[in-house]
Amino acid sequence: MTLKGKSALVTGSTSGIGLGIARRPAEIAALVGLAATAFGGPDILVNNAGIQHVSPIEDFPIDKWDRIVAINLSSAFHAIRAAVPGMKARNWGRIVSTASAHSLVASPFKAAYVAAKHGLVGLTKTVALELAPHGVTANCISPGYVWTPLVEKQIPDTMKARGLTKEQVIGDVLLQAQPTKQFVTVEQVAALAVFLAGDAASQITGANISMDGGWTAA
Repeated sequence: MTLKGKSALVTGSTSGIGLGIARRPAEIAALVGLAATAFGGPDILVNNAGIQHVSPIEDFPIDKWDRIVAINLSSAFHAIRAAVPGMKARNWGRIVSTASAHSLVASPFKAAYVAAKHGLVGLTKTVALELAPHGVTANCISPGYVWTPLVEKQIPDTMKARGLTKEQVIGDVLLQAQPTKQFVTVEQVAALAVFLAGDAASQITGANISMDGGWTAA
């Protein structure tokens, strides 16, 4: 792994998956803030900011739709747009975006999240093609359910929307689709992000890599 001296910007890095990625590996010299774009942008960009809201489509609040699309999709566009000039100038860069199993399949009551994550994959593929001649890769990681604050916070809404208990939501909704019946861990997602940032993954670009306990295998 040759990440020594590289700077990384990890959005949504104060908790959950983003925090796990920001803590790995030791070779990443610094986690820089958005202000780093003033210095030409980071070497490694991890788009991880995300929010969720669960509601039937006819009751889905318009402001929630707008906010979810803005944070889950548009924020990645803006970050990539700002980071790319510096990456192209250095002829090296890694863009890793946290998508979701919901970038490949849908679930009821999650219209905005599913739409945004599908869009994030399309954005990533487009960026990968544009930047392939410049030594810059762009990929998505699509985890199944990871026990993070985002997942924990959606449990009450899912309980209300489906009329279930907390235990039923966890066992019959969240983990029902994952054949392993286990949550993906933050550390597992972080390790894959670190791999994609390294030289061994230089020929992986435009990919959407599932890490979902077999959810999307069917």
